[in-house]
Amino acid sequence: MPALPSVIEAIGNTPLVRLDRLVRAKGLTGAILAKLDYLNPGFSKKDRAARGLIEEAERTGQLVPGQTVVELTSGNMGAGLAIVCAILGYPFVAVMSKGNSPERARQMTALGADVVLVDQLPDSIPGEVSGADLALVEKAAQRITAERGAFRADQFHRAGAWLAHYHTTGPEIWAQSDGAIDGFADFAGTGGTYAGVTRALKERNAAIRCYLVEPRGAAVLAGEAVTQPNHPIQGGGYAIGALDFLKEVPVDGYLTVSGEEARNTARALARTEGIFAGFSSGANVAAALQLLAGAMAGKTVAVLICDSGLKYLSTDLWD
Repeated sequence: MPALPSVIEAIGNTPLVRLDRLVRAKGLTGAILAKLDYLNPGFSKKDRAARGLIEEAERTGQLVPGQTVVELTSGNMGAGLAIVCAILGYPFVAVMSKGNSPERARQMTALGADVVLVDQLPDSIPGEVSGADLALVEKAAQRITAERGAFRADQFHRAGAWLAHYHTTGPEIWAQSDGAIDGFADFAGTGGTYAGVTRALKERNAAIRCYLVEPRGAAVLAGEAVTQPNHPIQGGGYAIGALDFLKEVPVDGYLTVSGEEARNTARALARTEGIFAGFSSGANVAAALQLLAGAMAGKTVAVLICDSGLKYLSTDLWD
């Protein structure tokens, strides 16, 4: 491979790896194919969406040279935007809840971002960001955007986020598996990964079954009542209702994973497969294991390894 002009071109084309050891250890048949997006430059799948958001904004003229970029983040999108903005010359302000792991803020700062941390609600639990906590972060992001005349990256609504996965992640999974997949499961954050990958895969084979994954007790997308709004799976599951990116995107089923299941599966990934990943990756693999134990026994299910376990060293994930 020739030298790349910048680290932006290193985003994507991550490996797809079989998790045969973990599947065998669970006594299951079938296969899980894990897309190792924690190997992106910012150590998460959000690098793809960050690049997509900024390039789409440049293309449409919504972002002008030298303008400040502001975004609400749990840390992964912030790291991706910090990288992309540093290379392309945009000042970047990341707005994040103090409930997210502090190493995420340190990473973004190291990458040149101006990090604004927002207090959680008095009854919130550190490490568990609720929808109400996220609303406080959103309010701060809106204020800073107005004060600085900034461009709001708005990962929950701007199409560049899901289009990045439609144009890259989905086609990569298809090509790397030679089209030999039966299902896809994804933990819902903004819904962008699910929307982009599902559209791409179903265009190639409409029979591929795609499942949305939510925290147990906060499965709003599945139409369930919220009984546990706080959970340790950072970056999603905020119980905030409909997600714009999921409109008119087929969902073949909904799965729930508890925080404990996500934690235990992430630990098993590290010990059994040598994959050092975070809570949402554990949730994705736990969901895939559910499918192999039931509706998709003997089939092949693809998932994303969303981010690195390095982002959770201060949490109880590795206690």
